Amino acid sequence: MRILHYVNQFFAGIGGEDKADTPLHSQKGAVGPGRALEMALQGEGHIVETLVCGDNAFHADPESTIAEAIAVIDAVRPDLVIAGPAFNAGRYGLACGAVCAAASERLGIPSITALYPDAPAVDVYRARVVMVPASDSAAGMRQAIERIARIAPRLAAGSGLRPADEDGRIPMGYRGNWPTDVPAAERAVDMLMRKHSGEDFRSEVELPEQSEPMVPAPAVRDLSHSTVAVVTEGGLVPEGNPDRIESSSATRWARYPISMLEDSEAGRFRSIHAGYDSRWVDEDPNRMVPIDALRELETRGEIGALHEYFYVTTGTGTTVTNAERIGDEIAKQLVSDGVQAVILTST
Repeated sequence: MRILHYVNQFFAGIGGEDKADTPLHSQKGAVGPGRALEMALQGEGHIVETLVCGDNAFHADPESTIAEAIAVIDAVRPDLVIAGPAFNAGRYGLACGAVCAAASERLGIPSITALYPDAPAVDVYRARVVMVPASDSAAGMRQAIERIARIAPRLAAGSGLRPADEDGRIPMGYRGNWPTDVPAAERAVDMLMRKHSGEDFRSEVELPEQSEPMVPAPAVRDLSHSTVAVVTEGGLVPEGNPDRIESSSATRWARYPISMLEDSEAGRFRSIHAGYDSRWVDEDPNRMVPIDALRELETRGEIGALHEYFYVTTGTGTTVTNAERIGDEIAKQLVSDGVQAVILTST
């Protein structure tokens, strides 16, 4: 089994955010986690080529980057394309999904990646890309690679997939037909009786989880008489992160006086967000929490007043459950403080 492997600049050993502009290029053989993949495959496959691209470089012009990647994959003609594992990384995960989707859809070459189930790329590529679950950080590298290695030979051989739970995959959102010795009516009655008796049961038609519909708030009628607050998921906190907000998968939030930000010397506030290059925000926090622009609007009378606090958490990898709780808690505090309008800033 001949494999082409896609990794970002970090897992290729080139560098972190300071090397995120590394252009797409290929290297012969296995690089970084590719070596562990070859070991996990136990002689059933080897990596003939590794594609490497910086996270920023990929997303600066994704169409051109994908076209370049496809040209390399087409020239190599591997039996399988593997991307990642990308864990809970936003940009890297989306790049892995895009490379896998393009290889399968444009060239007919099977592909697979490993992602944290709540990663953004899962929602985008779930129905198009074979994925196995990974932890939210590289600490789970070994388990993610073992899951890939378990399915990879069958994918390359074209022998097809088993149901997601049997394969240990992230469900792709479609159902397949499988022969069975037990008629559907008997299976349905058995499921009903198990449910009625309080025993464990499983439906053969699993419905996707539905998020509650979000109703937009009504427009602010008169900003000139409104108190406006800033809420950010960009992780801007005082030096030392006193409230211990997590840099990824946040469970906490905090609020800090606007006066601290205005009166602080350079370097007193920093972003602890793990999902982007924060050096420009560290250099000038107004790039994330635009106090300077809002003070100007306040002076001109376009907003009534700037709220005395700004609110902060981190967005990367945060689960829906925690995001809903954090949003609810911040909203209640804002209402209690008499705020009529909120500006949300993001990475």
